[in-house]
Amino acid sequence: MRITQGTFSYLPDFTDDEITKQIQYCLDNEWPLSVEFTDDPHPRNVYWEMWGLPMFDLKDAAGVLLEVNACREAHSEKYIRLNAYDARLGRQTTALQFIVNRPTEEPGFRLDRQEGPDRQIRYTTHAYATERPEGERYRTNGKPDSKANGSK
Repeated sequence: MRITQGTFSYLPDFTDDEITKQIQYCLDNEWPLSVEFTDDPHPRNVYWEMWGLPMFDLKDAAGVLLEVNACREAHSEKYIRLNAYDARLGRQTTALQFIVNRPTEEPGFRLDRQEGPDRQIRYTTHAYATERPEGERYRTNGKPDSKANGSK
């Protein structure tokens, strides 16, 4: 199952050149960027872990891509996204957000049905990844992601 979140989520994964063009678009609009990662991409999990601080003063797309690649190297088997913020209205608003890295195996979600009073039916999603402990949610060749566990 392919997780579809953020802008461009229904398109094939971007190449580094395409990511650089999107970064440059954000910088041209004076939107600061940040890099985030997670192993729980549930749609309601909007607070991913930050990779460093937001890049408020960076004006070069290569510098942002350098941070993206550093995060990819450290967390190759996690979801990584790039966020662009627009603060023109006096508040932090997400202007653009897209996934730049995915684990090799995306276990996906299941839909749980709940029946309530008066024929009410509610549905909730459950991420299969959360059934494994953190750091072991995505595996490569049957082995846990070594960088996520801190081992070498």
